[in-house]
Amino acid sequence: MALRERPKAVTLTDAAAERVKAIMAQRGTGFLRVGVKNGGCAGMEYEMEYVDTPDGLDERVEDKGVEIVLESKALLFLLGTQIDYEVTPLHAKFVFNNPNQTDACGCGESVTIVPVKEI
Repeated sequence: MALRERPKAVTLTDAAAERVKAIMAQRGTGFLRVGVKNGGCAGMEYEMEYVDTPDGLDERVEDKGVEIVLESKALLFLLGTQIDYEVTPLHAKFVFNNPNQTDACGCGESVTIVPVKEI
């Protein structure tokens, strides 16, 4: 009996995958690491950073030919999130479509996220 594929903790849109590929091609090595941190008026902020080597507890996610890592302490806040890349005449940025996000501040820089209760 074949095992079913394990669901991805987060997914990437085509636009986000292409942008990550471009960024990492310029960098040449390492990984893009996604996490959350306390901050802002709504309580939390998404963060992205380059790492040469993932932490031992980081979750590795491969989607659309791109591999990113999720910070282990952020995993329950990010489960089910779709990462998109949006370009408008005024900005270009990654956008997190997170089902665990319950609120956001007026400027959009910080969010309120509740961790997943059941997996």
